[in-house]
Amino acid sequence: MLLKFSVLILWIQLAWQSTQQLEQSPRFLSIQEGENFTAYCNSTSTFTSFQWYRQKPGEGPVHLMTLSRRGEIKQKSLVAQFGEARKDSSLFIIAAQAEDAAIYICAGPQCSHGT
Repeated sequence: MLLKFSVLILWIQLAWQSTQQLEQSPRFLSIQEGENFTAYCNSTSTFTSFQWYRQKPGEGPVHLMTLSRRGEIKQKSLVAQFGEARKDSSLFIIAAQAEDAAIYICAGPQCSHGT
């Protein structure tokens, strides 16, 4: 069966929380269905944990996962990593699908390590 369209574009927007001293990149991204996507979250402070959320249009944010130690967590087509220096995290979406189109938000703890 032939598809009536050849390319499905996913718009993925990244939000960032300035009060947590976090910066995400890229801010906006357009990819095709089936492509991989990586979101980066960097901090100037050392954090004890990172959280990732997904917010679809017209809905509230949904918690995806919390990373509380260095290493990675896998959930279906999502893989999140907590950096060795505890100042960064990455979220990978493997073979993105239409339902993955959303705003992805990273957040740190209420207080950074040492405060």
